[in-house]
Amino acid sequence: MNDLESFAKLVQALDPWRAHLIFVGGWAHRLHTLHPNANKLDFQPIFTRDTDLAFENDVPLAGSIKAALLAKGFKEEFSGEARPPAAHYKLGSEGSGFYAEFLTPMVGSGTKRGGEPDTTMKAAEISAQKIRHLGILLVDPWVMTVGPVNGIPLDAPVDLQVANPLCFMVQKFLIKKKRAPRKHHQDLLYVFDTIQLFGHMLPQFKESWETVVAPALDAGERKTVLQECTESFATLTDAIRGAASIPQDRKVSPEELRATCEFAFQQILGVSARKI
Repeated sequence: MNDLESFAKLVQALDPWRAHLIFVGGWAHRLHTLHPNANKLDFQPIFTRDTDLAFENDVPLAGSIKAALLAKGFKEEFSGEARPPAAHYKLGSEGSGFYAEFLTPMVGSGTKRGGEPDTTMKAAEISAQKIRHLGILLVDPWVMTVGPVNGIPLDAPVDLQVANPLCFMVQKFLIKKKRAPRKHHQDLLYVFDTIQLFGHMLPQFKESWETVVAPALDAGERKTVLQECTESFATLTDAIRGAASIPQDRKVSPEELRATCEFAFQQILGVSARKI
């Protein structure tokens, strides 16, 4: 079973909850490449086996997502010591399987009153992980249609909510300090590739930053985004070189990656962002 067939099974299983679930992470980026406004590029997006789906933790999800996934052949697998334990929902064989994880914003310290970790929650009979700085990925999501016309083997087109590309990039800077070097390098490549996809939309991204995205962040988060973005692309670093070395189907110049991202974020964040 290829990953597009697996993705289609996931979409079918989650159909009753589409209004509440937003695709984030690597599959959001893959879906961005299919968006009508995206530039057509001659390289493949970064491959990822996992599909991250996010939802607001105060939205009641009716029914059983777990039952719907099991009916499509997914298996529930647990890990960690949290209660409920963290879970992912897997389709396919070990090592090559496709899986989905459910995420929701972490509010508070991440520790319960008795000292136990408060990093998961139960909703619609699935276990979702609470993630810090996830909330920005729920802001102003894009709605896009997927189906046979763009290679997704569904019986009919469906509309999915996908993380806004600007929010997708901004979140990379919010989580930068917590990322292992390899993951940070991948995040930088995601940012570069997103700019490649939507470089013609920098004026719209600037307006979105000023009117929607920045107001959704608190003052500390806005400062973090500006500082981390500036530091990430001010000079040629080992992290940028690491990001440029990831693609196997194309050559990426580290200086091109750095300069492209620096220019794009100067346009997006602008003078008003520098006053935050």
